[in-house]
Formats: sequence, structure tokens, C-alpha cells
Amino acid sequence: MIDTDSHPAQPRPLPLSQRLAEIVERAGPDRLSFSELAAQLHSRAWGGLLLIFAAINLLPLPPGTSVFFAIPLLIVAAQMVFGRASPWFPARIDRRGVTRQELQRLIGKLQWIEVRVEKVFKPRMASLTGPTAARLIGLVCCLLALIAAIPVPLFHIAPAAAIVLYGLALIYRDGALVIAAMVASIVALAVDALIIGSGVAAISYAASWLRL
Repeated sequence: MIDTDSHPAQPRPLPLSQRLAEIVERAGPDRLSFSELAAQLHSRAWGGLLLIFAAINLLPLPPGTSVFFAIPLLIVAAQMVFGRASPWFPARIDRRGVTRQELQRLIGKLQWIEVRVEKVFKPRMASLTGPTAARLIGLVCCLLALIAAIPVPLFHIAPAAAIVLYGLALIYRDGALVIAAMVASIVALAVDALIIGSGVAAISYAASWLRL
């Protein structure tokens, strides 16, 4: 099979869903470690892993479980900050990995999104997705992942949405999308601050009412 992801004639980065489909079709064990998945994503490893892990956090999760799903995000983002050449995972997390069936489900969810955005996202403003920028993106994603790990209902959704945008920006090498992700990060912080403020106000009101 020709590696279309690195083909010099490729006008734009290969959509993540297509790269994942190629991985699923290849012969091999049913379960891939995260390290193996990263290796097969090639230059899409950092953005792809951010997108995959953040997409999970976009789902409504039972209270407290957001901490578990934020850990892989923290691991990936922290390594981006230090400029690692390729992602590394602790053995226990790495062995968990992902099955081909799980990848297939993810492909189904990604395809309808990418069909709509692939004509909009394109390589531009290269400095915003270069090595130095990637470190800064990793730092921001670390902060967002830490916020997403706070065990408050729905608290993880807004930060995860911002990380998804950063992942897409790295996949498509789209500097304009990095700017959009920065705006989304600020909005995410504002939304979570509002959630906390509303929660504190509700608790204060309940405490005041109970004293009557």
C-alpha cells in the first residue's frame, strides 16, 4: 500500500479518518498499543492523539471518570511541551491501547465531520503549527486537560472541545485554526468559570434557605 500520508504530491494532509482506515485495514493483531498507533499515524501522531483522546472527553461522562480520560491527554500534551520526537506512554496505559473495532467506530464519527471541514482547513500560517508553536500548544492543552480532569459534571466538555480544535490544527497544519482554538480556550475557561460560579451561588442559596 502506498503511504499517501507522506506522498510528495499530496496537496494537503491526509484526513485522520482516512489514515485510521488504512491502519485498520492492515494485517496485524486486533489491539494496537498507543505507541503502535502513534507510529502508524506518522506526522499526524501528535494532532491525531490529541483529537482522539479529546473526542472521548466530549462525551457526557459519569462524574469522576473524566479524570481517567484526561490522563492520556496530559501525557501527550506534556511531551509536546518538551519537544519529544514521538509520543511515549507508561507500559500499563500503552498496553490498553485501542482495538480495531474501536478505531472503526471512531472513523465513522470522524468521517462526517471531515467531509465538511476538509475544504476549509488547509496548510497556512505555518509558524503557528511549527515545532515552537507545538510546544506552546502542548502547554495550553496541559492546562485544559487539567481543568477537564476536575470531577465536576460537564466541566470537561468545553476544554475538550478546544483541544479537539488544536488537534485538527496540527493535523491540517492550519495556523488559522490555531487562532480559533485559542479563542475556544478562552471561551472554555469562561464557561467553566461560569459553571463554578453558578454552583457556588446555588450552594450558597441552598445553605441560606436551609437556615430558615
